[in-house]
Amino acid sequence: MTDAAFAMAHAKFADPDRTAAGERRARVSLDSLRTLWINTGSLCNIACRNCYIESSPSNDRLIYITRAEAAAYLDEIALDGWPVTEIGFTGGEPFMNPEILGLLDDALERGFSALVLTNAMQPMLRLNLREGLLALREAYGDRLTLRVSLDHYTKAFHDEERGPGSFDKTLEGLDWLAANGFSLALAGRTCWGESEADTRTGYAVLIKWRGWPVDARDPASLVLFPEMDERAEVPEITESCWGILGKSPSEVMCASSRMVVKRQGADAPVVLPCTLLAYDPAFEMGSTLAEAGRANGGMFDHGAVKLCHPHCAKFCVLGGGACSA
Repeated sequence: MTDAAFAMAHAKFADPDRTAAGERRARVSLDSLRTLWINTGSLCNIACRNCYIESSPSNDRLIYITRAEAAAYLDEIALDGWPVTEIGFTGGEPFMNPEILGLLDDALERGFSALVLTNAMQPMLRLNLREGLLALREAYGDRLTLRVSLDHYTKAFHDEERGPGSFDKTLEGLDWLAANGFSLALAGRTCWGESEADTRTGYAVLIKWRGWPVDARDPASLVLFPEMDERAEVPEITESCWGILGKSPSEVMCASSRMVVKRQGADAPVVLPCTLLAYDPAFEMGSTLAEAGRANGGMFDHGAVKLCHPHCAKFCVLGGGACSA
């Protein structure tokens, strides 16, 4: 897509209330907050070709959230009775955050399930991290799940996305997790020109060969994500689209989740609608869950999220993507 076409594609989303054709833009209300995502920081040990959050060894636009900052949200959940059952940890690479073990322990000790999105490479395999993870697994069992990014079941395609040698290193991490009895899931991509059935069959062969406790037929055990290219042309989602598509707003990720991030230079973390909109300040909902529930004006309508970003259409509504378990 040319720069002009890119600008035109984003211009469609300029008005949070109306589409380019003047139709009322779709909104998604928070039905029930079930998953709270904690972004541990945007730094990562690798730089993937199409990382939606542009994580890399040098991107620290989202800084490491501290254990105390995350605990404040866990306190708010308990105090205000939010129906959260799952705390998700994403990045960047979560295992680069120096307080990740404490962050996980706090969530699990309070009775939540914890889901960690990781590439299972060197940061996770450091000795102190392995020892800490083993202690958490011993204490909390299957309430701790690690979802490992494996973009394809072949080395060639995975390394095309993540760099030479990354496939073998990720398999090493997955083998260690499986051998030590961790609850596992995989996250792949759907950009390779294959049918979903063929993709799941390919993963199933690899999973059986390696002996991982993952069911390739189960969409929660092997999550296949649509590609997110902000330069791609995508349609806008109007209120009438729900009936046309046969979908309900409650199926979309922001109907059941919120994400906490801490920006470089900020005094405190902020709440965002989901994991996909990490950098746009227009999508900040406030510094607490209570403030997020009342967010009004701009991209929000009394806590409801206006679907005013290409990712809302491409990933969530049309792609059926969801990051939580």
